[in-house]
Amino acid sequence: MDLERQSPSAGHWSRNQYEDLFAAPSGSQQSERLALLAEDDGEAHPEGVSQAASVVLAFLIAHRINAEWELENIVVAETARRQGVATRLLGEFVARARAEQGSAVFLEVRESNQSARALYRKAGFTEVGLRKSYYSNPPEDAILCRLSL
Repeated sequence: MDLERQSPSAGHWSRNQYEDLFAAPSGSQQSERLALLAEDDGEAHPEGVSQAASVVLAFLIAHRINAEWELENIVVAETARRQGVATRLLGEFVARARAEQGSAVFLEVRESNQSARALYRKAGFTEVGLRKSYYSNPPEDAILCRLSL
């Protein structure tokens, strides 16, 4: 929640929405959620300096329905941006979707979020549409993107 709140361009969910991600599965083989984390486990710290717990640098949340996936949220800590963290998370997600015989990945991104749009283009996504006034706080259009697997 803290990481997401520090990123104005992220999709903002309630605590209940995040907690529901980890609720017991409904038993449906046709729908599932995936959450991936990128963490700093402290290994890069000087010898003798330890961290009590790993620090979440980024997360990705996706939802599968049948063979299609929706990338619902990807957030990277400000201190970890421009270091390839989002590229690695997105690559892991796409690899998993392909391994599970996914047919496509869809997402919406704020029109003004040029860095995210560049990331998605680099990963092979195509901008395929526009949703007027999709986002609130602040209000903004969403660009629809698609990646065929």
